[in-house]
Amino acid sequence: MTEKILVIANWKMKLGLQESKDLAAVYKKLVKSEAEVIVCPTFVSLDAVGKVLAGSGIKLGAQDCFWEKSGAFTGEVSVSEIKETGAAFVIIGHSERRKYLNETDEIVHEKTKLAISAALTPIICVGETFDQRQQGAKDYVLINQTTKAVEGLEIEAGQQVIIAYEPVWVIGSGQAIEPQEAEAAHQVIRQSLFDLFSAETVKNNFRIVYGGSVDGQNVHTFTCLNNTSGVLVGGASLTINDFVAIIKNV
Repeated sequence: MTEKILVIANWKMKLGLQESKDLAAVYKKLVKSEAEVIVCPTFVSLDAVGKVLAGSGIKLGAQDCFWEKSGAFTGEVSVSEIKETGAAFVIIGHSERRKYLNETDEIVHEKTKLAISAALTPIICVGETFDQRQQGAKDYVLINQTTKAVEGLEIEAGQQVIIAYEPVWVIGSGQAIEPQEAEAAHQVIRQSLFDLFSAETVKNNFRIVYGGSVDGQNVHTFTCLNNTSGVLVGGASLTINDFVAIIKNV
């Protein structure tokens, strides 16, 4: 059976509760696709959006989780709470959290480990900054971030892990990288996984997606690549016409 292409919508902190419910209702009505569509709203909207999307086939994901199961951690959200909303996915280590909240590779690893323990599918974001790219350190960054996120983890049969390559310097710029560069980056990521897990585990349990200024015009140039299972979409997922165009052309 051919694996469905992933289309992950990260709504970030762009919509209020009612706006999220309204957009989810439009998604439910208009987003018809053979792709596997996943919507990631804010924590505040997670439960409500899940209820709106019920029965649509569109899946639910969170934008983050905490690295402890429970405890006195004011303002944080545990993987078990996320699971209770019906979410099946969680974004971990997004470049915005690494940049603004100083998330380290060690934190990303702990969050990934807990997500897997809760049978959530982690969407682990990796990618180089512009300075790292200019210094020729891109491959090193991808190998290092990927390795530190998943090394030592027990990946059971049926457990999925998604690695999202997001070159930090193009996020929100409206300018995607060349598809061939994405393909090369994904090959580096996949080779890093082969160094940690069996070939069978890499093939059956890991998927790699591209994120960074994806739109309806360029999406197919990424989803047709080797070692690419889909896309992570930011701003374009907030406008229904743009998102429908991505789904149509994926």
